[in-house]
Amino acid sequence: MLKKVFSLVFCCLSTAIFFKASAQDFKLSSLPSQYQKPVKNALKAAGTNRNELEKVLEKLPKEMREGAAFLIAYMPKNDLTTIKSDHLIHNIEKAYQAKSTFSWAKEIPDSIFLNEVLPYRVFSEDLDDWRGDFYDRFSKYVTNSNTMKDAIVAINKNIRDEVKVDYNTQRKKADQNPSESISQGMASCTGLSILLIDALRSVGIPARIAGTPNWHDNRGNHSWVEVWINGKWYFTEYYPDKDLNYSWFLADAGKADPNSKEHSIYAASYKPAATSFPAWSETEVYADNVSQRYIDLFNQQYSQQLNDKSYTRLNVTMYLSNDQCQPEGRTKCNVDIFQGNDQIGGGSTATKLQDANDYLTFIVKKNQSYTLRYSNKNGPTEKKVTVKDEPLNVILYFN
Repeated sequence: MLKKVFSLVFCCLSTAIFFKASAQDFKLSSLPSQYQKPVKNALKAAGTNRNELEKVLEKLPKEMREGAAFLIAYMPKNDLTTIKSDHLIHNIEKAYQAKSTFSWAKEIPDSIFLNEVLPYRVFSEDLDDWRGDFYDRFSKYVTNSNTMKDAIVAINKNIRDEVKVDYNTQRKKADQNPSESISQGMASCTGLSILLIDALRSVGIPARIAGTPNWHDNRGNHSWVEVWINGKWYFTEYYPDKDLNYSWFLADAGKADPNSKEHSIYAASYKPAATSFPAWSETEVYADNVSQRYIDLFNQQYSQQLNDKSYTRLNVTMYLSNDQCQPEGRTKCNVDIFQGNDQIGGGSTATKLQDANDYLTFIVKKNQSYTLRYSNKNGPTEKKVTVKDEPLNVILYFN
């Protein structure tokens, strides 16, 4: 009798284990083959949070299942153990809603949609349930847009007035999420980029963050936004220039060093990529080194401007004092150039260790006035200059 009871219990346990394993195998086998192994590994790494991720795979309809698998397969380790199913499901549903609503989103290849529209995170910012709110905020600006570029311009034009956030070094941290930036009304260049990227993604526009850990002349870091249009990446910023691929920082980006981890330009990726973005956070951010594209773009625009007879050079040198105007008396100084209220460039002057003909050079329009902003021994100051038909050499003094 005891043997029969034991056999019955063993049979029941085996059946339960079999059905549990079968249910799990069914969920994994229902996913595209390329995600089955990484999702299995992700579920294992999720530990006690595994159930939250399984809910996502169970509850979403078949047409959204690949998106769920993609996000879980490549999810950052911290998110695997903490993210809630409701957060992930809402993000996925709203992303697919945008994909089915806007004409440009319907035409995006799946690989681009998954990596540059669907992700709930841009960089290393804290989790934030932004997508539904941003869809409501920004869809109204693109209802009359006929193309993706029209929609990008519309979002770029209206985002500042919509969220009422401006650049300010007094922000609480650099990589703020949208809620943090909106509550403070201020953000770093990274925080502003996150805002713009999330706004673009909310209406089905592929966008990602790009930037450098340190400019070629060691003036510090900068972040901006890249958007994908018809197979090509273009850049813009929270405060847009006259068109895509135009900005005050292009001259600096054009001097990036693809072989230097510190002085390269990176574009972030949700899925694993060739390298990682050198960030200040413990969260690893996958990235591609895109330095060469910016070098090529700068050289192209630089050549076009030099061939345009309406442009000329403005060369800047700083000496330690007016009695040390020899190459050995040169010193490094960060100089930003403005036309009116718009910054059109920036860079550092050459030191005594550089070639005597090495100037900080700006390509500017002829017969225009500009303001050079820099610091000397007395602190921040500026110098107004007028460029005529010929190249202009400007000398600044530190003392």
